[in-house]
Amino acid sequence: MRTLVTGGAGFLGSHLCERLLDDGHEVICLDNFYSGRRSNVIHLVANPRFELMRHDIVEPILLEVDRIFHLACPASPIHYQYNPVKTIKTSVMGTINMLGLAKRVRARILLSSTSEVYGDPLVHPQPESYWGNVNPIGVRSCYDEGKRVAECLMMDYHRQNRVAIRIVRIFNTYGPRMAADDGRVISSFCVAALKGEPLDVYGDGSQTRSFAYVSDIIEGLVRMMDAPEITGPINVGNPVEVSILELARLVMELAQSSSAIVFKQARPDDPMRRQPDITAARRLLGWEPRTPLREGLARTFDYFRAELAGGQAAAGAHPAPAYRPA
Repeated sequence: MRTLVTGGAGFLGSHLCERLLDDGHEVICLDNFYSGRRSNVIHLVANPRFELMRHDIVEPILLEVDRIFHLACPASPIHYQYNPVKTIKTSVMGTINMLGLAKRVRARILLSSTSEVYGDPLVHPQPESYWGNVNPIGVRSCYDEGKRVAECLMMDYHRQNRVAIRIVRIFNTYGPRMAADDGRVISSFCVAALKGEPLDVYGDGSQTRSFAYVSDIIEGLVRMMDAPEITGPINVGNPVEVSILELARLVMELAQSSSAIVFKQARPDDPMRRQPDITAARRLLGWEPRTPLREGLARTFDYFRAELAGGQAAAGAHPAPAYRPA
């Protein structure tokens, strides 16, 4: 297959590009490098089946491909809240452009949606049938509502134009190539623990998340794309629920860190509980996560230790992006 990966130089996208190349596909990696990094895919450039293109999917593009993994959109609060109008344009206009491309060349397209479509859920754990509890005017809504609109567009192109679609709702993912300063809890905790700095816990730490290791998520995406006649949405995440305070203590234990835990004011619109119901993924895809949190965190620590030791964490960090207004 000739496969397009939008957001392919990002954390998740770079791992997907690797997996697709390993499976023998040709891969076009499309990224505007807003939150993605060349260093994430530089080791793939010498592969003759890999092509790296700088492009913003808010603008149309013409390519001949068989499949499209549509991952492009900043996923960390720091990045998507820096320019919220740009964030929602990426989800809406970018998805329209990718669906138009899929329609034109008859490609199958997979959207990486998110557990954020459930908002601060009133149903627990969250099945795909749950419509969510989302604040449409909150500080996170540029990402939450953008992904909800993207799902709507996917379904409408499928119903109206018979585009072959797949929708995956990804829950919290972690692993190597996370940006050290992206504001996500695992990267923040790991880097702080390694530096001996305080671990900031917002609220009382009782809010929960379900963390899946990156290779498990990639396996779910590949299986979903290959599955016949399944549009989704399908939850792909780890059903093991962990409180933020429990996570902080585990990170400090693994890092053998003397860092302190500092409690800060809770963030607005921060969901209190998040846990996927993966019954559908187990039944339809034969998929479930295999990597225990302790094991995945150990691998993630190895990555951040190497980054910090090589001085790359600062060099590869993302300052406030110099991005043109939306």
